[in-house]
Amino acid sequence: MNKTLILLFFIVSNSLTFGQDKISTVFKVAVPFAVIEKAPIYPGCNITDNRALKKCTSERISTFVSSNFNRKSIDSLGLPPNRYHVSVQFKIDTLGNVVNLSARASHPLIEKEAIRVVSSLPKFTPGEQNGAPVGVLYVIPIQFEVVPKNNKEDYKEK
Repeated sequence: MNKTLILLFFIVSNSLTFGQDKISTVFKVAVPFAVIEKAPIYPGCNITDNRALKKCTSERISTFVSSNFNRKSIDSLGLPPNRYHVSVQFKIDTLGNVVNLSARASHPLIEKEAIRVVSSLPKFTPGEQNGAPVGVLYVIPIQFEVVPKNNKEDYKEK
């Protein structure tokens, strides 16, 4: 009886501890940008309201990507006229660095260019959850249009 009670106590205490560690580990590893308590801060976004901070950070990331995306490398692929999409996922770690990048696009060179641009983002002030720095997951969609050569004004980026 005592052995059973001790074994039961051991199992229950380990389960509770594991459950708490699992929850805290999830938040230490990464929190989605949409639900973070205090968003990562892009340099120059000195705003205290979290909603406005998220908007500023998102706008600055989009502007940076749009300004630095090398359209000439895409032009060299000879893609047919169309609207193209790239989705880039990354994490802003507890030190404010952009890490763990991945991209999905219809062509591997488009993925490579999107990763190159996003990996060159400046260092952020890390996001916080429950008052502690945490990694924050972020996804950015990139859209651009290849227009016919005879009507080409360059790429139109969205």
